[in-house]
Order: sequence, then C-alpha cells, then structure tokens
Amino acid sequence: MKLVKDILYKVSINTIYGSTEGMVNAIIFDSREVKPNSLFVAQKGLVFNGHQFIDKAIELGATVIVCEELPEKRLQQITYIQVDDANNALAIIASNFYDNPSSKLKLVGVTGTNGKTTIATLLYQLFQKSGYKAGLLSTVKIMVDTVQYKATHTTPNSVLINKYLNEMVELGVDFCFMEVSSHGIHQKRTEGLQFAGGVFTNLTHDHLDYHKTFKGYRDVKKSFFDGLSKSAFALVNIDDKNGAVMLQNTVAKKHSYALKTMADFKAKILENQFSGLLLTINNNEVWAKLTGSFNAYNLLAVYGVSNLLGLNSTESLTHISELESVSGRFQHFISEGGVTAVIDYAHTPDALKNVIETINDIRTGNEEVITVVGCGGDRDKAKRPIMGRIASQLSTQIIFTSDNPRSENPQTIIEEIEAGVEPKNFKKTISILDREQAIKTATKFAKKGDIILIAGKGHETYQEVNGQRSHFDDYEKITQLLKAIES
Repeated sequence: MKLVKDILYKVSINTIYGSTEGMVNAIIFDSREVKPNSLFVAQKGLVFNGHQFIDKAIELGATVIVCEELPEKRLQQITYIQVDDANNALAIIASNFYDNPSSKLKLVGVTGTNGKTTIATLLYQLFQKSGYKAGLLSTVKIMVDTVQYKATHTTPNSVLINKYLNEMVELGVDFCFMEVSSHGIHQKRTEGLQFAGGVFTNLTHDHLDYHKTFKGYRDVKKSFFDGLSKSAFALVNIDDKNGAVMLQNTVAKKHSYALKTMADFKAKILENQFSGLLLTINNNEVWAKLTGSFNAYNLLAVYGVSNLLGLNSTESLTHISELESVSGRFQHFISEGGVTAVIDYAHTPDALKNVIETINDIRTGNEEVITVVGCGGDRDKAKRPIMGRIASQLSTQIIFTSDNPRSENPQTIIEEIEAGVEPKNFKKTISILDREQAIKTATKFAKKGDIILIAGKGHETYQEVNGQRSHFDDYEKITQLLKAIES
C-alpha cells in the first residue's frame, strides 16, 4: 500500500478533486485488471481511449482516477487527478510506487533499429560471467538474475518495467540491460527511470507506419539521449551518421565505437566464418562465437559498455570469447546432408541486407543462397518493396512467403514485396503463401553446401493470422524438414 500523495511526486498535475491522503495498492491502466483500492490511469491509445472505461474502473474498486479529461459527473468518494499527459504520469507514478528502483542499480538502455536485443542480451551474459547479478529487459525474454519471465513487448509498459526492476533490487541485482524501443520512448514508458548509460546502435528504415517520417523516428531516438543525466554515459556507433546526432544535445559523457572511423572503442575484423569472428578490439585480438560485421559492431558496443561500467578490459575480452549467440539472431546449423540453415530475425531492409551480405562474404561462391522471407502485417508497408529488392539482388533463389500477416491479406503483402524486384531478378523469385510449404520447398531446392536463410521471425514461436496465434517456430520447422528430406 502506498500513500497517494507520495506516488504523485514529480507528476505534472493540473487539478486535483478529492483527497490524496488515501492509500492505493495497485497502479492499473487496463480497466479489466482493476481491483479494490487501485489507482487507475486513463490513457488515450491508438485503438482504445481509457477515459471510456473510468466508470467501469470505479465499479471494480478504483479509488483514484488519473486522467487528461475529467468526467462531467464526479463521485465524492473518488479522487480525480487531471494531467496533461497520462502516459508520462503513469511512468512517474509507477516508478514512485515501486520506490524508484532504477536509482538503486545501474540501468543501461540500448536503442537503435537493429542490434538492441543482441547487445542487451550479451551484456547480461557478460556481467553474469563476471560474477555480478544482472537483469535483462528484452524482446526475447526478461531475466531477473536467473529467474526468467516471458517478454511481450520490446519495451514493457512502465508498470511492468518498475515491477521487474524492483524485483531485481530485492534480489541484489547490480546491473540491468534494457532494450529501449522508439515506441517505448514515444509512449513515455521510460519516463521516471534513472539510466546509468545509453547505447545507440544504428538507424535504418523501420516503424514509419507509426512515426510517419524518418526524421520523426530519429528524433524520438534522440530524445532518449537528450534525457540522460550528467552522470550517465552515451555510447554511439559513430559509423552511422545518426550517431553524431544522438550526441548533439546530451549532457551525458560522450563516447563512440566504430569499425570504419576513429572512435573510443575500435574494432577490426580479421576473419569472418560461420563458426565465428576473429577481431581486434582496441588492438587486442579476440575470437568470438558470433558471425558477421553486424555482430562485430554488437560485440564492440558490449566491450565499450563493460569498460564504461568499470569492468577490467582483459576480463571483458575473455568473457566476450565465451558469449553465445542470441536465439533467432543468425542462429545456424549444418544438417547431416551438408546444408547450412540460418534463422534470423531480420525484418528491416538493413538487417536483411546485413545477414545476406554476411552469408555471401563467408561462402566460397559455388553455394546457392536460398532466402525465405516475408513481411509482417499491420506494420510499415514502405519497407516491403525495399526488402523484396534486397533479397532478390543478393540471393541466388528467393521464396517470398507469409510472416505474421495479422489483420492484413497475406497475398497482398507478398505482392507489395514482389513490387520491389527488378525485372532481371524475376526468374530467381517464387511466392508460396504457406510458410511451412515455403520452407519445405527451400529444403528441396538445397543441395550439399547450399545455404538456406529463413528471415523475419527469428526467435518467435508463433504465427499470427487475423488475431489468432498458432505455434510456428522457424528453427524447429527447418530442422524437422531437413531431417525428413535427408533420412
């Protein structure tokens, strides 16, 4: 139970009707979850407006209502708090409710288009190996030291963030590594959090269905760094031209990493194989189990953060050589018949380009690269033809298929992907709506030495069609199909 006036600390309030001397035992923003003595925050979402459910929340036992628009009829026994921004208020209230847990550990946020999950997860692994209790808030999973929870969003809602951070504090966690999505920043889910540092990976085409323009997308990312404190660090990929933009107004300590230009943390790729990377990091040679130049950037960011958080450089490099790849991120195996299968979450043009170029860099030139790819429904449509063009330019055979069509017509999505294919590449492409059949066809095309890339879903173990999710695991499916065809 928390005193209402205490959890309103630092919340920008317009008007209060009623008493703030009462106690509440929960912070709720979904009226269906309200219980007696709850504080209900009415948010205006993309689909629903929480203000429509204030009466229902009161019926279920909410005693405090935080809203942007006050109801015309107000009950005397209920406290109403009017704010300009309910999302911002929710985040600060949630932080106060859990006694501001982010201030009691070192929280590092990782943002950018690609690489967030890998960097956050590898940092979690490295700090655990270094003997620290660590936490992870990621797309793939949530870790409270060694306790795992299922993840539902890249950046959880602000109540869940603070709930997990509070659990971490109670378990004595020293460091937490968190993916910070553009949606999470824009929807104020990270407000009220105290970050020890922020990492910028890169910025490429994604989420323009939500942010409308690339500048809008970039500026949302930049606002995260603008909000860092003087005691925090800002570590950016300076090979990406937007890295310098992220640093423009931040008061945090500025640091950079790069493969191509001068930077505080510099790496060079000596060898790139399916079995791993041989790198020099700040002139120290290290072998890593991850593959591709994009992972060289990820590992360099991990090294930079570990250095900025005070870990011994030699110890960090030792642990970097032990780090395991993240589920669905260039996850690969070689079948008994000699076919290499690669499963990757690549769902943006740049990520798809990086993965196929990595495969092409490693192969000797005689192997076929068979790419199976689609695009998610109800998401940025502008990237679909771009991904079709990239896949058809860089692969020797392409199979366009369904990803997670959600509420969209999957055939329409495929046609929009196909629109980007240049005429000279038409003969390389086929379209198979059913994802399992598409993967099965790829296994039939593949000969010994060939490489099958299945892109787009990565770690996901479901396929979503018209609001219904059914089990579908790319790694599991390709493993089964290759075994069946080779037995």
